Amino acid sequence: MRYLHTMVRVKDLDAALDFYCRGLGLFEVRRTVSEKGRFTLVFLAAPLDSATATVNGGDRAAPHVELTYNWPDENGKVEDYAGGRNFGHLAYEVDDIYAACQHLMDMGVVINRPPRDGNMAFVRSPDGISVELLQKGAPKAPQEPWASMPNTGSW
Repeated sequence: MRYLHTMVRVKDLDAALDFYCRGLGLFEVRRTVSEKGRFTLVFLAAPLDSATATVNGGDRAAPHVELTYNWPDENGKVEDYAGGRNFGHLAYEVDDIYAACQHLMDMGVVINRPPRDGNMAFVRSPDGISVELLQKGAPKAPQEPWASMPNTGSW
Protein backbone atom coordinates (compact mmCIF):
# COMPACT_ATOMS: atom_id res chain seq x y z
CA MET A 1 0.00 0.00 0.00
CA ARG A 2 1.16 3.52 -0.75
CA TYR A 3 -0.24 6.83 0.50
CA LEU A 4 -1.43 8.91 -2.46
CA HIS A 5 -3.27 12.09 -1.48
CA THR A 6 -5.55 14.00 0.84
CA MET A 7 -8.60 15.65 -0.71
CA VAL A 8 -9.89 19.04 0.42
CA ARG A 9 -13.01 20.66 -1.07
CA VAL A 10 -12.68 24.35 -1.89
CA LYS A 11 -15.35 26.99 -2.55
CA ASP A 12 -13.11 29.34 -4.55
CA LEU A 13 -10.44 27.57 -6.60
CA ASP A 14 -8.47 30.74 -7.40
CA ALA A 15 -8.33 31.80 -3.74
CA ALA A 16 -7.34 28.27 -2.69
CA LEU A 17 -4.58 28.09 -5.30
CA ASP A 18 -3.31 31.49 -4.20
CA PHE A 19 -3.10 30.22 -0.61
CA TYR A 20 -1.58 26.81 -1.32
CA CYS A 21 0.75 27.90 -4.15
CA ARG A 22 1.74 31.51 -3.51
CA GLY A 23 1.28 31.26 0.26
CA LEU A 24 2.60 27.80 1.11
CA GLY A 25 4.79 27.32 -1.94
CA LEU A 26 3.12 24.17 -3.27
CA PHE A 27 3.05 23.67 -7.04
CA GLU A 28 0.48 22.24 -9.40
CA VAL A 29 1.25 18.71 -10.57
CA ARG A 30 -1.84 18.03 -12.64
CA ARG A 31 -5.41 19.17 -13.21
CA THR A 32 -8.57 17.28 -14.19
CA VAL A 33 -11.67 19.09 -15.42
CA SER A 34 -14.91 17.09 -15.64
CA GLU A 35 -17.69 18.79 -17.60
CA LYS A 36 -20.00 15.81 -16.96
CA GLY A 37 -19.27 15.66 -13.22
CA ARG A 38 -19.11 19.46 -12.92
CA PHE A 39 -15.90 19.55 -10.92
CA THR A 40 -12.21 20.45 -11.19
CA LEU A 41 -9.45 18.57 -9.39
CA VAL A 42 -6.04 20.17 -8.87
CA PHE A 43 -3.21 18.09 -7.42
CA LEU A 44 -0.44 19.97 -5.59
CA ALA A 45 2.93 18.91 -4.21
CA ALA A 46 5.56 20.41 -1.95
CA PRO A 47 8.74 21.93 -3.41
CA LEU A 48 11.06 19.28 -1.96
CA ASP A 49 8.90 16.61 -3.61
CA SER A 50 9.35 18.12 -7.09
CA ALA A 51 11.60 15.32 -8.35
CA THR A 52 9.08 12.63 -7.46
CA ALA A 53 5.73 14.44 -7.63
CA THR A 54 5.12 14.25 -11.35
CA VAL A 55 3.87 11.22 -13.20
CA ASN A 56 6.82 9.03 -14.17
CA GLY A 57 5.81 5.94 -16.08
CA GLY A 58 2.40 6.03 -14.39
CA ASP A 59 3.96 5.85 -10.92
CA ARG A 60 3.81 8.80 -8.48
CA ALA A 61 6.19 8.66 -5.58
CA ALA A 62 5.28 11.81 -3.66
CA PRO A 63 1.88 12.33 -2.00
CA HIS A 64 -0.32 15.22 -3.08
CA VAL A 65 -2.97 17.55 -1.77
CA GLU A 66 -6.03 17.30 -4.03
CA LEU A 67 -8.13 20.45 -4.22
CA THR A 68 -11.65 19.57 -5.34
CA TYR A 69 -13.75 22.41 -6.70
CA ASN A 70 -17.39 21.46 -7.25
CA TRP A 71 -18.84 23.89 -9.77
CA PRO A 72 -21.85 26.07 -8.86
CA ASP A 73 -25.28 24.51 -9.44
CA GLU A 74 -27.65 25.65 -12.19
CA ASN A 75 -28.68 28.59 -9.95
CA GLY A 76 -25.08 29.71 -9.42
CA LYS A 77 -25.02 28.45 -5.82
CA VAL A 78 -21.77 27.01 -4.45
CA GLU A 79 -22.12 24.45 -1.67
CA ASP A 80 -21.11 25.67 1.79
CA TYR A 81 -19.00 22.98 3.43
CA ALA A 82 -19.97 23.25 7.09
CA GLY A 83 -18.69 21.12 9.92
CA GLY A 84 -15.44 20.10 8.27
CA ARG A 85 -17.12 18.61 5.21
CA ASN A 86 -14.47 20.36 3.16
CA PHE A 87 -12.09 17.59 4.21
CA GLY A 88 -12.67 14.86 1.69
CA HIS A 89 -10.70 11.67 2.14
CA LEU A 90 -7.37 9.92 2.45
CA ALA A 91 -6.33 7.87 -0.59
CA TYR A 92 -4.18 4.74 -0.76
CA GLU A 93 -3.04 2.69 -3.72
CA VAL A 94 -3.36 -1.08 -3.18
CA ASP A 95 -1.93 -4.04 -5.09
CA ASP A 96 -5.28 -5.87 -5.24
CA ILE A 97 -8.46 -3.87 -4.65
CA TYR A 98 -10.60 -6.99 -4.26
CA ALA A 99 -8.27 -8.60 -1.71
CA ALA A 100 -8.00 -5.34 0.25
CA CYS A 101 -11.79 -4.94 0.37
CA GLN A 102 -12.32 -8.59 1.31
CA HIS A 103 -9.79 -8.26 4.13
CA LEU A 104 -11.59 -5.18 5.45
CA MET A 105 -15.01 -6.85 5.15
CA ASP A 106 -13.66 -9.87 7.06
CA MET A 107 -12.75 -7.41 9.83
CA GLY A 108 -16.33 -6.11 9.88
CA VAL A 109 -15.63 -2.91 7.93
CA VAL A 110 -18.50 -1.74 5.70
CA ILE A 111 -17.50 -1.18 2.08
CA ASN A 112 -19.42 2.05 1.47
CA ARG A 113 -18.58 2.27 -2.23
CA PRO A 114 -17.65 -1.20 -3.53
CA PRO A 115 -15.02 -1.59 -6.28
CA ARG A 116 -17.60 -2.38 -8.98
CA ASP A 117 -15.22 -0.97 -11.60
CA GLY A 118 -12.23 -2.95 -10.31
CA ASN A 119 -10.51 0.34 -9.60
CA MET A 120 -11.94 2.35 -6.70
CA ALA A 121 -13.59 1.72 -3.35
CA PHE A 122 -14.43 3.82 -0.29
CA VAL A 123 -14.58 2.78 3.36
CA ARG A 124 -14.73 4.75 6.62
CA SER A 125 -12.45 4.59 9.62
CA PRO A 126 -13.96 3.93 13.07
CA ASP A 127 -13.99 7.74 13.48
CA GLY A 128 -15.85 8.30 10.23
CA ILE A 129 -12.89 9.41 8.09
CA SER A 130 -13.44 8.49 4.45
CA VAL A 131 -10.66 6.38 2.92
CA GLU A 132 -10.38 5.82 -0.83
CA LEU A 133 -8.68 2.67 -2.08
CA LEU A 134 -7.37 2.74 -5.65
CA GLN A 135 -6.14 -0.24 -7.66
CA LYS A 136 -2.46 0.00 -8.56
CA GLY A 137 -2.02 0.03 -12.33
CA ALA A 138 -4.88 -0.88 -14.62
CA PRO A 139 -8.33 -1.60 -13.15
CA LYS A 140 -9.12 -5.26 -12.49
CA ALA A 141 -11.89 -6.90 -14.49
CA PRO A 142 -15.27 -6.51 -12.74
CA GLN A 143 -16.16 -9.54 -10.64
CA GLU A 144 -18.71 -10.63 -8.07
CA PRO A 145 -19.67 -9.98 -5.39
CA TRP A 146 -18.32 -6.49 -6.04
CA ALA A 147 -19.88 -5.86 -9.46
CA SER A 148 -23.44 -5.98 -8.15
CA MET A 149 -22.85 -4.73 -4.60
CA PRO A 150 -24.78 -1.50 -3.85
CA ASN A 151 -23.39 1.56 -2.13
CA THR A 152 -23.93 1.69 1.62
CA GLY A 153 -24.15 4.97 3.53
CA SER A 154 -21.94 7.83 2.44
CA TRP A 155 -18.26 8.17 1.82
